[in-house]
Amino acid sequence: MSVGRRTCLVLLSVLGWGPVQILSADDWTNWRGPHFDGTVDPGNYPIEWSPKKNVAWSVGLPGKSGSTPVVWQDKLAMTVPIEGQNGVIAFDRSGKELWKVTLGAERAGKHKKGSGANSSPVADANRIYVYFKSGDFAAVDWSGKVLWHENLQKNYGEDTLWWDLGTSPVLTSKHVVVACVQSGPSYLAAFDPATGKEVWKVDRQLDAPEEAAQSYSTPIVTTYKGQEQIIVLGADHVTCHDAANGKELWRVGNLNPDRERYFRSIASPVMAGDIVIAPYARGKTVTAIRMGGSGDVTNSHVLWTKPLGADVPTPAVENGKVYLCSDKGSITCLAVETGEELWTEALEKNRTAYSSSPVIAGNFLYFIREDGRTFVIDLAEHKVKAENSLGENEYVLATPVFVDQEIFLRTFERLFCIQSAGKKVSQRK
Repeated sequence: MSVGRRTCLVLLSVLGWGPVQILSADDWTNWRGPHFDGTVDPGNYPIEWSPKKNVAWSVGLPGKSGSTPVVWQDKLAMTVPIEGQNGVIAFDRSGKELWKVTLGAERAGKHKKGSGANSSPVADANRIYVYFKSGDFAAVDWSGKVLWHENLQKNYGEDTLWWDLGTSPVLTSKHVVVACVQSGPSYLAAFDPATGKEVWKVDRQLDAPEEAAQSYSTPIVTTYKGQEQIIVLGADHVTCHDAANGKELWRVGNLNPDRERYFRSIASPVMAGDIVIAPYARGKTVTAIRMGGSGDVTNSHVLWTKPLGADVPTPAVENGKVYLCSDKGSITCLAVETGEELWTEALEKNRTAYSSSPVIAGNFLYFIREDGRTFVIDLAEHKVKAENSLGENEYVLATPVFVDQEIFLRTFERLFCIQSAGKKVSQRK
């Protein structure tokens, strides 16, 4: 993106014409990257690193969380617990802490992977939007000023999820949107990004049994035939909504035909052109749905369903292919249109699972195990090209961030910056 084009886009956002959705290679404003699908713009990214190789710097974090950072130009921000409070912390691209703020008391995690700050931020040129397990929902500007702060549970009802909130907010061209899919009051709601005030809210009550009614996945925003739309996965359904008012346009059901009680949803859907890829059934199925239609399109718009997938990692898509990376390290490449299995690769067996979502950069797919071991797969040769570690005692749930030839890896304890031309590690406190 040229400097002139970036300046124009930032000016539009400053004038209040809505969040910026067209990004440069130097921005990573949501957890799935600039294209919302786990792919990265072309760049020379490192494929090898270790604690003493290609690590430009690392910095300690004030609390443990699995959320993915966001980057805008020369600043990086993330959600993090800070001394029992919901926090947001920002760094510059050299690892220097710029500021941190707190936004209400943390509601601590129940699961070893959980915290009160597992939901990832979403950002534009002006604001960082954050959402916490406690229901606290806020916007902070890039200088650390809190612009508005609401609590969705006080406004709409208590959290009834069995485990820890993982759903992240998303941006449309005009609003910041949150999906709440649970056993209690479930809804999709849009808010004014400048004020935090509700613009619209629609119920999403579907007849799913027990834990299957709950979702930890994040919606996706897309445009179909000139209309901006929001896709929501959870409660045994995929639903599509008009981004302007939340009205449901179509739905696909039958993701849980035997009404299994515990089919909660964690992995998020992803768009491949005009096809929705929806992982479900605790990693046992993946379904492809053609966009369009009206009402219940289960019998008309489902292209295929395959008995494989991932429970936690969200798929990546590129060039008509979808890459499913399972919780146990099995990688499967499918043709988007047909579901044909093109190739598979099994990573080394290990008792440690995978929660981070895969990222495709150039001809390589990066997949990180929870112990911090990263496998770099050559997509042309369908085999592991490199295996990397950040050392012992690093625990990783966050998705890696790729911007301007740098990879940012957030672990529970630290934030790492990896560069091809590495230099001595700078240990910041």
